[in-house]
Amino acid sequence: LQACAIYSNWWPLLSALMYVLVPMPCLFFGGGSTQFLISRDGGGWMDAAKFLTGASAVGSMAIPIILRHAGLIGTGAMIIEFTSFFIFVCTVLCFHRASLDDEW
Repeated sequence: LQACAIYSNWWPLLSALMYVLVPMPCLFFGGGSTQFLISRDGGGWMDAAKFLTGASAVGSMAIPIILRHAGLIGTGAMIIEFTSFFIFVCTVLCFHRASLDDEW
């Protein structure tokens, strides 16, 4: 959202859609836990959830690159989007680490 406000261009908001889609497979197929992402067992639904999570994560990186290549956003907006993706990934990793520790 910061890239949208600074550069008066609302195309980077497409990345926010991907940020909403990334945790959905975890919520629907993983029971709200991220432990299924690192397990080898599972089945059809677990594999589908892993694929959808990966596709959403790749889409979160690809959308700013595609928009920059098409000339719809500037380089500064793309860098801001990458920074927000990095912060989002760090937040998810912290949540995953906290969910592994059941000693709360």
